[in-house]
Amino acid sequence: MLRSSFWLLLALACTAAPSVQAQARIGGQGKLLLTGGVSSIDGAAGGGLTPWALTASYATEGELGATAHVTRATTQDYALTTYGVAIGWNDRVELSLARQDFDAGVVVPGTTLRQTIAGLKLRLIGDAVLDSDSWRPQLAVGVEFKHLEPGAAVGGVLDAVQARRSGTDLYLSATKLLLAQGLLLNGTLRATKANQNGLLGFGSSAHTGYRVEPEVSVAWLLRKNIALGAEYRAKPNNLAFASEAFREQAWKDLFIAWAPCKHASLTLAYVDLGNIVGHPRQTGAYASLQLAM
Repeated sequence: MLRSSFWLLLALACTAAPSVQAQARIGGQGKLLLTGGVSSIDGAAGGGLTPWALTASYATEGELGATAHVTRATTQDYALTTYGVAIGWNDRVELSLARQDFDAGVVVPGTTLRQTIAGLKLRLIGDAVLDSDSWRPQLAVGVEFKHLEPGAAVGGVLDAVQARRSGTDLYLSATKLLLAQGLLLNGTLRATKANQNGLLGFGSSAHTGYRVEPEVSVAWLLRKNIALGAEYRAKPNNLAFASEAFREQAWKDLFIAWAPCKHASLTLAYVDLGNIVGHPRQTGAYASLQLAM
């Protein structure tokens, strides 16, 4: 039933295209397929694990566009569901809002960690696509405000190590699409205090300051509507002092993204999330559906 509904949504999104007049007002069709990115787990436009300098939707100069997404990632012991919306304006400003539900029942039975993420991204200079004859990338800065609802059991553990329930990530992204080679390159530097992306709070008694971590994405356009790629996201290790079980490792994925039309895209991935609270080598599957207008 779920699979049938999934494909029905994809089909409806591509057949229910807005009129030409509506396209001129909201979410025009100026960008190439997949150049609005997909929705990351934090809600910002980019890859599945990391934001890019591109803004959400296919809206170009003078236009307003929007996307909505739902994502499900499962590993041997955990599951994460993310859903959210993003608005892109003038191909320069992006606002996003996402909600994460993390099933942590393997640690504390019946426990779901919930995190809300509000994001703002601003394109600074460059154009990842139009400047195709040079190596100058598109640059964007972003901020993500995160708030965790850990529940009583996990909240007690976080209080013991002085991890906060709210935190702010700052990032700088550079994105370049080499059209002749069909290659998209992205690099992001993130200043963060987040433990497991904020799902285990922010900072600790041993590490109270920000750490700058690199994130990298590479995508190869097999066709104009299909991209194959990989991502790497380094993370701080604020809680390892409390227990070896809390030691974090980088997140990685291999993904394929398909956009049958400009109103919908589907991303599938193999993910490696490393150690999560004493459960090593958490690998599994990731699926994300994005609808755009």
